[in-house]
Amino acid sequence: MPEAKTWIAFVLICLGMALTPGPNMLYVVSRSISQGRWAGVVSLIGTAAGFIVYLVCASLGITALLMAAPIAYDVLRFGGALYLGWLAWHAIKPGAAAPFQVRDLPKDSPRKLIAMGFLTNLLNPKAAMLYLSLLPQFIHPEHGHVLTQSLALGLSQILVSMTVNGTICFAAGTIAAFLSARPGFALIQRWLMATVLGGLALRMATEARGR
Repeated sequence: MPEAKTWIAFVLICLGMALTPGPNMLYVVSRSISQGRWAGVVSLIGTAAGFIVYLVCASLGITALLMAAPIAYDVLRFGGALYLGWLAWHAIKPGAAAPFQVRDLPKDSPRKLIAMGFLTNLLNPKAAMLYLSLLPQFIHPEHGHVLTQSLALGLSQILVSMTVNGTICFAAGTIAAFLSARPGFALIQRWLMATVLGGLALRMATEARGR
């Protein structure tokens, strides 16, 4: 098992990432507002399945393979940075929609909601970077079995993400109503989102390669 201080540091980072608007949050919020809270919860199950795929891959050693190959790591890093930069631009471009803006979306079945949530997270560069570059930094072979540490940290991250986004599912309607009645807050929200995403993109593009 990871040391307590290592686990706490990892959980705090995961909490900060979960609170940062990204593909998962945008998808879950849009479904919660357009199709109801339980549609958002069902969509959340799909995103959890995506995290589990990353966790299994990381635990089985694919992380080590990618981290040992500079080209593969850099492709993932710059690709993720470009994607986050694209999201930041779309948050502030003229006519852009805020995450909590009400949208008219088709009513999808639970199976489709789960499948779309799964694909959204599987293609989420933030999730990929978390498991392929961040998670290995918190695993120390001298503190126990690497597989056990990977599973403990990965499951903790999934729990944090599901808790944050699950809470947002049930509050999305209230937040959307609040922002729609206050256009100034919606504008601030969009710029705040763009700033956070842009900062993440810049950091991802310029960070030093992990071990």
